Amino acid sequence: LEPDVVVRRQEALAAARLRMQEELNAQAERYKEKQRQLEEERRRQKIAMWESMQEGKSYKGNLKLNQQEVESAASTSAVPKSKPNKKPLRGGGYNPLSGEGGGTCSWRPGRRGPSAGG
Repeated sequence: LEPDVVVRRQEALAAARLRMQEELNAQAERYKEKQRQLEEERRRQKIAMWESMQEGKSYKGNLKLNQQEVESAASTSAVPKSKPNKKPLRGGGYNPLSGEGGGTCSWRPGRRGPSAGG
């Protein structure tokens, strides 16, 4: 191999590494800025929640309204699907641990002893 070819190849490799490193640094900087903005938004929401709580308002309602505004701004073309009112599958008094209010079936443990197989 000729020495000038080897030198050119190494210089090209070093230049490519430098370009990739600069691109990676730029991506990291963009990510840090995005994280900073998200953290600032969270801080603003916490401050708004605290102020509304001090005023005696429902802070959860405000938080839901803020989330709905963000979602509606993010996806204006999405159509929300309305769920029909469904009746519950069991009555309100159903408790599987108490044994009351269940159905006609009840679980019983199997027979003890050796199994029938061999």
